[in-house]
Amino acid sequence: MAVVETVRGQVPVESLGTVLMHEHVFVLNEEIRRNYPELWDEEERVADAVRRLTELKERGVDTIVDPTVLGLGRDIERVARVNAQVDLNIVPAAGLYTYDSVPFFFRMHGPGTMLGGDDPMVDMFVKDITEGIAGTGIKAAFLKCAIEEELTPGVERVLHAVAEAHLRTGAPITVHTSPAHGTGLTAQRVLRERGVDLGRVVIGHSGDTTDTDYLRELVDNGSYIGMDRFGLDVLLPTDDRVATIARLAGEGLAERMVLAHDASCHIDWFQPGVLEHAAPNWHYTHIHDVVLPALREAGVTEQQLTTMLVDNPRRYFG
Repeated sequence: MAVVETVRGQVPVESLGTVLMHEHVFVLNEEIRRNYPELWDEEERVADAVRRLTELKERGVDTIVDPTVLGLGRDIERVARVNAQVDLNIVPAAGLYTYDSVPFFFRMHGPGTMLGGDDPMVDMFVKDITEGIAGTGIKAAFLKCAIEEELTPGVERVLHAVAEAHLRTGAPITVHTSPAHGTGLTAQRVLRERGVDLGRVVIGHSGDTTDTDYLRELVDNGSYIGMDRFGLDVLLPTDDRVATIARLAGEGLAERMVLAHDASCHIDWFQPGVLEHAAPNWHYTHIHDVVLPALREAGVTEQQLTTMLVDNPRRYFG
């Protein structure tokens, strides 16, 4: 029986239940946090995360897939402290998040650098998947990378490292992309050139567009598309996101879509109060409270909702 690694250990893929495929617990700059501790209250933040994730569980969600990797402040021990208090599966990731260059740690060694040699990222990602993260024994279940506006040398290097780690481990891949810049197609091209089966890839943030021709091309290339930023109405209103999913589902493409918010319990990119004002719907329960009823009203069937929330995540990890 296929199993999926979670923060609390292995879970049979058939037991993942209802899955939101792109949610963070914390998104932090750890260097800022450690040097300016007055900006962070550990106990308060952990308690708030437990409250928010408990609310999500009460809505009927069984699993969240958390693509928090290097560059986003991954601290698997903190997430484990939260998860110990919530009956929810949290699926962790390996990888690196950048829109341009790699961190200085990687600048002097690896392909195309001053010292050359193999890319140390590959072994790091593989270790996270096969041995565990940060000595905890908690293993990553998938790989995460990003491409925003363009394929910079640094971004391409991360994509190559993720592709190699995928080939060595079989772990599936999720890519942060920008539909406005067509970078889902760029990511697919680079990963395919490196031997990745695009059927094991989610093209994240595809739901930020109503361009169904672009979305169909991503699907035709074999990947899942992440309709995964519900609540970020400043990028695209919920009504438009719902209409796009309903249109694609009506064309028989529910089997290639997964749902989420890309929300978090706490993200330090914004000053206090900003998100509540600018994106009041960007939170974990928006899909179950608002989006699913709207999708039903738009003609999406219960079976199609189950396909997107249950069946597709199982196939992706299975």
